[in-house]
Amino acid sequence: MIGILIIAHGTLGESLIHCASHVMGTRPAQLKQLGIGKDDDPCNLLPEAQKLVEELDQGDGVLILSDIYGATPCNMVNQLLVAGRVEGIAGVNLPMLVRTLTYRHNDLRTLIAKALSGGREGVIHFTDLD
Repeated sequence: MIGILIIAHGTLGESLIHCASHVMGTRPAQLKQLGIGKDDDPCNLLPEAQKLVEELDQGDGVLILSDIYGATPCNMVNQLLVAGRVEGIAGVNLPMLVRTLTYRHNDLRTLIAKALSGGREGVIHFTDLD
């Protein structure tokens, strides 16, 4: 099973995990988060992030989800990537996370495609249905 790590601003990661746990009925295994506060030094948090990746990788790799491309959490993700082993996606949302948790028994490449489609397909413009 592929490990999932969320690296995001503030408490967003824990909030997403809490919501996904509600949707799925239990807190999924091999799912962790690292929140980056406004006063945190990313250089000081990088070793913690590396440790989380090591804990989550039980042989099938790790997918790291981050919030805003180009922001501090995403820049930290860039320092953790190992092609084909530790991959990253920016723009995490709840539909992406639920889709990721649902398909994490596949290979990493398939999981990335499922995560991206879940994120995109979960964003819908409500229209008048009358």
